[in-house]
Amino acid sequence: MEEANQSVVSEFIILGLCDSWDLQAFFLVIFSSLYLITVLSNIFIVVLIITDLHLHSPMYFLLANLSFIDFCLSSVTTPKMITDFLKENKTISFGGCMCQIFFGHFFGVAEMVLLVSMAYDRYLAICKPLHYSSIMDRHVCIGLVMTSWIIGFLHSVSQLVLIVKLPFCGPRELDSFFCDIPLVIKLACKDTSILEILINADSGVLATICFILLLISYSHILFTVCHSTDGASKAFSTWTAHITVVVLFFGPCIFIYLWLVSITWVDKFLAVFYAVITPLLNPAIYTLRNKEIKNAMKRLQC
Repeated sequence: MEEANQSVVSEFIILGLCDSWDLQAFFLVIFSSLYLITVLSNIFIVVLIITDLHLHSPMYFLLANLSFIDFCLSSVTTPKMITDFLKENKTISFGGCMCQIFFGHFFGVAEMVLLVSMAYDRYLAICKPLHYSSIMDRHVCIGLVMTSWIIGFLHSVSQLVLIVKLPFCGPRELDSFFCDIPLVIKLACKDTSILEILINADSGVLATICFILLLISYSHILFTVCHSTDGASKAFSTWTAHITVVVLFFGPCIFIYLWLVSITWVDKFLAVFYAVITPLLNPAIYTLRNKEIKNAMKRLQC
């Protein structure tokens, strides 16, 4: 009985994005370039916000943390995917697989909660400007960031506890480029149908709740902007940048965990978009649409 409860599989085989060596060589160049740009751009935003005194405000404090999380999130799976393009036999150890799951959910949920905090910050700044400075002080900002990390950690631990003790003794092929719970749990040597529902509900419901909170906040902001004349253009520009990031981040996440029909190529596309593209788009969107960030970049050049 004790032996049956042990994980016999010591590593998983990763099938990757495709079988063609030509395509893999193409993806190697593309994803290596994207990852390098993602790392440099997110680190640049963090350093810029820290060093420029004009950006020492709650909004940019939260933005710096978002960029740091994006850097971490992209680094969970992308380096492994890039190195696997060079290998004929792509494998990942059981421990490495569990680490990808843990940190993927950790940083992913931390970013979800942080986006809600950023929406709350914009809600106060636009809808309640007279009370903004008294509410969003340094302690509140630090508390919001710490809350995002704590919720991310607790969620990730709860997910890992449910799967780490599962028996893996049979098939070990993952039709993807990284380890994620919906894929790994199907390889367990027992019926996991109820566990799949619990895990998907956990992640899906959390993402949906955060998404609904964001929609409520940004709806209030949009209503206020539409009935305001002072600074309406600047507020609307900020609103569109934030809502674009929210849609790009939550769209693939909710689809992966709540969509009942699994289509392999769609799942792979969404996984690539979520892990590689979104962490790159966030700094691009905030940099290109944010006047203060662009002014800080000009001051840095001088």
